[in-house]
Amino acid sequence: MKKHILVLSFLFISTYSFSQISELGISLAGSNYIGDVGSTQYINPNDLAVGLVYKWNYNTRVVYRLDASYIRISADNANAKSQERKDFPFSFKNSVTELAVGIEYNYYDYSMTKEGWSSTPYLILQLAINTYNVVDKQTGIQTSTSTATFNTTNKVGFTIPFGIGYKTKIGNNIGIGFETKVRYTFADDLDYNNPEFEVLSFGNPNSDDWYVTTGITIVFGFGRKGCYSGEY
Repeated sequence: MKKHILVLSFLFISTYSFSQISELGISLAGSNYIGDVGSTQYINPNDLAVGLVYKWNYNTRVVYRLDASYIRISADNANAKSQERKDFPFSFKNSVTELAVGIEYNYYDYSMTKEGWSSTPYLILQLAINTYNVVDKQTGIQTSTSTATFNTTNKVGFTIPFGIGYKTKIGNNIGIGFETKVRYTFADDLDYNNPEFEVLSFGNPNSDDWYVTTGITIVFGFGRKGCYSGEY
């Protein structure tokens, strides 16, 4: 992680042409969870994620980015390839609200205000705060004829979103991007895993949960045009 931060810092300092163009838009993606329940496939969209995106282009390579997202996640051991998981009948649904801030780095120079076509692959590195539901207390007992019931409460956590994408200008100050973002969560309870309750104690306690979004962003550029060297 330290190496990635140093590389991004170097790229940030070494790029010298400045911009003040802003971008505002929406994101629409498929989402999936990776953890102790269901499929272990890394990119396997089975739910919906929506969000708002704001970008401030520091220059043609470095972009400051803010995302506010609502992400649904779910999994079912009936869909797992592992027989061990299939033998443990468990499924869950949860939703994550996320606020992320960080840097988007363009592989090529990219400008929403430049005449003509502009496109580039890009990398994303962010820090985020999120909220989701976790089990609070047990309200019903597991029996041969009924399942245990639980109350849930909201939990605040932190994640590291990172990913890759490709974006292109499709009109006058309109751009579209295709991207995949992965989140490492520092937690093992997005699937309601809780060692305090026997029926909810499962999987590997040393393996934290992840969630992934794969989809598109559509943005509209506004504000003062970029002062790119030699562009105008």
